[in-house]
Amino acid sequence: MSDQSAENENLVNGETRKIGPFEVGPLGFGCWRFVNTDVETATARIAHALDLGLTLIDNADVYGLDWGGTAFGEAETLLGQVLARAPELRQRMVLASKGGILPGVPYVANSGYLNAACDSSLTRLNTDLIDLYQIHRPDMLTHPAETAAALDGLVAAGKIRAVGVSNYTPAQTRALAAHLKAPLVASQCEYSLANLAMLRDGNMDLCMETGMVPLAWSPLGGGALMTGTDLPDALFETCDRLAARENTDRAGLALAFVLAHPARPVALIGSQTPARMSQAADALNVRLTRADIYALIEARDGVPLP
Repeated sequence: MSDQSAENENLVNGETRKIGPFEVGPLGFGCWRFVNTDVETATARIAHALDLGLTLIDNADVYGLDWGGTAFGEAETLLGQVLARAPELRQRMVLASKGGILPGVPYVANSGYLNAACDSSLTRLNTDLIDLYQIHRPDMLTHPAETAAALDGLVAAGKIRAVGVSNYTPAQTRALAAHLKAPLVASQCEYSLANLAMLRDGNMDLCMETGMVPLAWSPLGGGALMTGTDLPDALFETCDRLAARENTDRAGLALAFVLAHPARPVALIGSQTPARMSQAADALNVRLTRADIYALIEARDGVPLP
């Protein structure tokens, strides 16, 4: 690569992503903090996210037990109230939800539970179809053939359109896929400058092998990338240097880093503030070269790459 081409290189991919039959924006709206507010405010948040191109709305039945929520299912219930108030928003989104976490157990992905969990999510969400249904965390005590049969049954019944996994290892994903008729179209895992595990544990590689789209949760490291908590000083120095060059902030830089991987992830942002959502969308204007990305990885690792 010539010096000129390296200087003009940009790995940040702001194009839409194809998740099974759906096209979504490179940023998605994560509902894990979508709790403890009134329906009018919640409707405005969803409408603003969609206006910005955050067309994947990612929920889960367990969302509601933290971030100020008070009950299992609260985030789905609130989104269902939004869709009842403004049904036109349903046609503008790709609606995703997850099941398989049962507080106190903690994981269940057998046929009986998944069928009941999906029905409950449909009721709370005030819809008859979930576009993308994901197993939230692997249930190591249910054979993947049983989980696969339940998911295929939900597809056949017209209750869900596409299937994904969340927090699975590559081996667990392959085991489930081996028994599924429906293709796995998405794999949701934590990925950020604070947590680079997906780069090295085979999850990103498996996505590129199979065509699954990575859905990156906590792309800002749960706020650690903003606060400077428990991360190397060199990482923040590199982030701030590149952010200044690109006229953005650490959040924009961190989101751009996620979007630069060739697996073409969707970064799920959790901000509930319209202004911050708009700032997050500015990440699509950030330019990062190969040298920039590797400099960030080295700064996070604290050692030079071999």
